Amino acid sequence: MQEPEEKKIALELLETEQAYVNRLHLLDQIFYTELMKEAKNGKTVPEEVVKMIFSNISSIYQFHAKFFLPELQKRMEDWSCNPRIGDVIQKLAPFLKMYGEYVKNFDKAVELITVWSEKSPPFQELIADIQKRKVCANLTLQHHMLEPVQRIPRYELLLKDYVRKLPPESPDRDDAEKALEMIFMVAKHSNAAIAEMERLQNLWAVYQRLGLEDDIVDPSNELIKEGPIQKVSTRNNSTSEKYLFLFNNMLLYCVPKVIQVGAEFQVHLRINVDGMKVRELNDTQFPHTFLVSGKQRTLELQAR
Repeated sequence: MQEPEEKKIALELLETEQAYVNRLHLLDQIFYTELMKEAKNGKTVPEEVVKMIFSNISSIYQFHAKFFLPELQKRMEDWSCNPRIGDVIQKLAPFLKMYGEYVKNFDKAVELITVWSEKSPPFQELIADIQKRKVCANLTLQHHMLEPVQRIPRYELLLKDYVRKLPPESPDRDDAEKALEMIFMVAKHSNAAIAEMERLQNLWAVYQRLGLEDDIVDPSNELIKEGPIQKVSTRNNSTSEKYLFLFNNMLLYCVPKVIQVGAEFQVHLRINVDGMKVRELNDTQFPHTFLVSGKQRTLELQAR
């Protein structure tokens, strides 16, 4: 007899989970444990660095090896009398939020591996030695570390497929649909964590270009647009190169620094967005000009 489609997908979920737990075992019990042991002996890198590279991989490994995989195995053994996995995945979903921390840390972890491999030959040698083992299947540490980042999207795809193939009268339909919704929310949570991290990194880079002025550095600001602009001087009919940063709450009018040591720009003026007005001008001598007026002052600017 042909296996029902939904059972095939549930079995695929179980098989990929077994392979995934092996990968987590390699990351936590081999790479992390051995690198940590050498770090404690003071031979390779500081212990803190190893902890930062592997983030919360131990919690993720324990959860999948001791809870999720055994629950799935039990389910698939009982499939003939209890064909369902939706409730198990519902129990799993809230714990997947701990991936947020791992995913957020991933780029930093990869960067640390590169930096310390150059700084510490014994560190690089130990990683290379582990990578030569059969269990690594000729793949790098970085490649194995990518697996947890891709795991939640994989659950989402498998579960979508599972729900699609379920017969309408299946006893697992309600649970499976609810589980899919929960996994979708976790994936969104994980993506939001990455987006927020990128936003803060970009914001910090902008603040560095501005010379880290105390009253400007604020993590809640959002950069909307930046770019060069010409300042029109009506007094002597000329323009000079300036630079604008538009945030959600302020417009920074800056002068590019000639000698770029440290900051790239000097903030000459700040106009609060609250109460700011922008008006286009019809100036034949200077096309594309507009007026920006705020409580602080008014500027006549020319765009490209």
